[in-house]
Amino acid sequence: MPFIYIVEDDVNIREIQRYALRNSGFEVQEFGCGRELYQAIRQRAPSLILLDIMLPGEDGLEILKNLRSDRATAKVPVIMLTAKSTELDKVKGLDLGADDYMTKPFGVMELISRVKALLRRTEGLTESAVLTNGEIAVDTEKRKVTVSGSPCELTFKEFELLKMLILNSGIVLSRDKIMDQVWGFDYEGESRTVDMHIKTLRKKLGVGGGAIKTVRNVGYVMDHF
Repeated sequence: MPFIYIVEDDVNIREIQRYALRNSGFEVQEFGCGRELYQAIRQRAPSLILLDIMLPGEDGLEILKNLRSDRATAKVPVIMLTAKSTELDKVKGLDLGADDYMTKPFGVMELISRVKALLRRTEGLTESAVLTNGEIAVDTEKRKVTVSGSPCELTFKEFELLKMLILNSGIVLSRDKIMDQVWGFDYEGESRTVDMHIKTLRKKLGVGGGAIKTVRNVGYVMDHF
């Protein structure tokens, strides 16, 4: 069972998050500040952390920086939760190593969807052989794609890119994360490669291509249908 830490100083918000996550089958532990989080991590590393930015003492961005600099927590998935809606705050979080972000207020169904999608990506949770999103269907075993029932021919990288986007529907993926997962850590090309493949992929998907949205200065996200 995935084990999730919630770091949020607002008791009411924390209660809503805890209730939604437990009802979805997750084990949950809550903290009101970074100091409590650090103490718990020494005992048990979580599957994922929901981290608010506005916290007493250390803010969420500073906590994230510390988590990413510690070998024991460098790979733990983190979703930033923030009342701030400016693009700069989102970019800061992603640049520091956040895997996703959500702006308050948000619905509990969206929260659960984001958590499950991130865990699928980072823990390899079981996925269906056929992934669907709107008019797009991806058969991961036969490596075939259809849009509105019609075949769509993709290159190997385009297929991997589409698969990553669908598995993370609703989650903003930075260009660096896409490069790491689709092209590999050792790839020496520029992030412009991602932009070019996204452009071609949208064109090939036709009516389905509109689901891939650009997040300025960050990366891309596929709308969840």
